[in-house]
Amino acid sequence: AAAMANPLAAFTLIKRLHSEWLNVVFSNEALENAQALRSSYEEERAELPRLADLQGAARGLMRLQDVYALQVSGLASGRFRRVTDGVPTDVYLPSKAVLLSGDDCFLVGKVAYEQQDYYHSVQWLEESVRLFRGAGRRWSPENEGTLEDALDHLTRRSVSQELLHHDPTNGRVLKNVEEYENLLASAAPPGGGGLRRPGSTHLRTRGTYERLCRTQGSQPMHFRNPRLYCDFFTNGRPALLLRPVRREVLSLRPLVVLFHDFVTDAEAEGVKGLAQSGLRRSVVAAGEKQAAADYRISKSAWLKDSAHSVVEKLDQRISLVTGLNVKHPYGEYLQVVNYGIGGHYEPHFDHATSPSSPVFRLKTGNRVATFMIYLSSVEAGGSTAFIYANFSVPVVERAAIFWWNLHRNGEGDEDTLHAGCPVLIGDKWVANKWIHEFGQEFGERRCGLSPVE
Repeated sequence: AAAMANPLAAFTLIKRLHSEWLNVVFSNEALENAQALRSSYEEERAELPRLADLQGAARGLMRLQDVYALQVSGLASGRFRRVTDGVPTDVYLPSKAVLLSGDDCFLVGKVAYEQQDYYHSVQWLEESVRLFRGAGRRWSPENEGTLEDALDHLTRRSVSQELLHHDPTNGRVLKNVEEYENLLASAAPPGGGGLRRPGSTHLRTRGTYERLCRTQGSQPMHFRNPRLYCDFFTNGRPALLLRPVRREVLSLRPLVVLFHDFVTDAEAEGVKGLAQSGLRRSVVAAGEKQAAADYRISKSAWLKDSAHSVVEKLDQRISLVTGLNVKHPYGEYLQVVNYGIGGHYEPHFDHATSPSSPVFRLKTGNRVATFMIYLSSVEAGGSTAFIYANFSVPVVERAAIFWWNLHRNGEGDEDTLHAGCPVLIGDKWVANKWIHEFGQEFGERRCGLSPVE
């Protein structure tokens, strides 16, 4: 499990279980004992990764490449490296490098190619060609692609002649060269300079978002703002007098507070275990309904406080430190989220911004506050970035982060626009508790501080 924290290892395992194993089972080389081999494969098939899983893993690698400005050649050699001012810098150096093959890179390039994303496909296919050439003409029954396939998908004028040299009768290439070159030209920015990176219809703050993610946690230094502080916090509650919570105020606009050691290791593992069987692809609000979206890649499950005593205890603890009523329907059920390869949630608000939002189905008003618990650590990436407030918070295992989504007048606080940065290395688990407006007694016990008016 620890090895799968590396997205390159996870991708190659998914690929091996989905396509490479399939290629071996049904290859001519498997004729001996074929019946038993294929029978065993069919029995296990339902539990193996599907095509959608493999394609999602490939898109996850491209997302990491973009957000963290990683070199494709570095990823292929097992290194997470970016070039800054012409100087290669290791963003993260794993203890054991996971090398990608020409076929691995071909598959990533093919996924991008099929989405007409030539910015990524050209980079990964060119790396595939380089690796295929370095491996000579050897072929493995596990491979899905070949040097010719990679060249075929590139099909730029500079490589077309080489492909035709390998297979001068390839009519499809001869016919489509002009069409492919026109498509590549359409993806180029005005004035040339290479292919244009695909835009995003949802993400309008990409530059700030990616910069904050690359800092991997850059909250304001306390010495720059003396109003930011750390203390032992009781919220005036007798239950916390003997064991106060370690509170760290990270930001005042918006108010963002980090509670250290909020859960124990046993509680975190217990919550993850309860959620495992119910994990499903996370959805976002789409009008009055909810739907999956590429700008949120994760799996989630909802846990009622009656599911287990550990969930009930967490609800009680959240209520103690916030002074808020978190019982359903004044607080939503605990949402447990797991982020896989390149898992992320692009900039968004937790509070509803439309009167038709599903958030209002509980009939207890909007989401006034967010309480997010980090159930695991990560080695790199996965920060929570506050876009307009211009800071990011790294994952702090067993800690919890709190912020107000609404001003006192009920209006949404635009400074709470935030994002879950892609996980670079690790397995990120969080638990979200969204607390609603109604059923609250807003007094001095508002987490020890009031939100900015």
